[in-house]
Amino acid sequence: MSSRLSVIFYIILCLELGAALVVLPWIPYGWLGLSLSDWGNNYFLVMAARKTGLYGLQGLVASGWVRGAVSGLGVLNLAMGFWELFHFRQTVRALDAGLPSVESSPRKTSETAATNAAASAKTDPLSDYPRRNR
Repeated sequence: MSSRLSVIFYIILCLELGAALVVLPWIPYGWLGLSLSDWGNNYFLVMAARKTGLYGLQGLVASGWVRGAVSGLGVLNLAMGFWELFHFRQTVRALDAGLPSVESSPRKTSETAATNAAASAKTDPLSDYPRRNR
């Protein structure tokens, strides 16, 4: 049950963050009565520009190139959310089985198990046995 909820919350997070990153850079101040600040003229950006002395930072962030890059990240988040939505059962099964990734091959898993077994054979020669029996 917790794996299902984890995947559901991950999907919701990806879709909401993606929608916000696609839309927010392009909303002008006061559009439809929204009190959202202008993308290139917000409080935190002004404070960062004043503290660092990079007054061209506002112009850079307000440029169409940066807005497009942020919107592109939003599109990638939306794509991840929809991919997880369409592969929901496969992801839940992978989480329940404890697989390292969804698309792992059996050969890679056996190699990983062999590597882990070899690493566990090389334990620390100094045990903590005397500390346990105090």
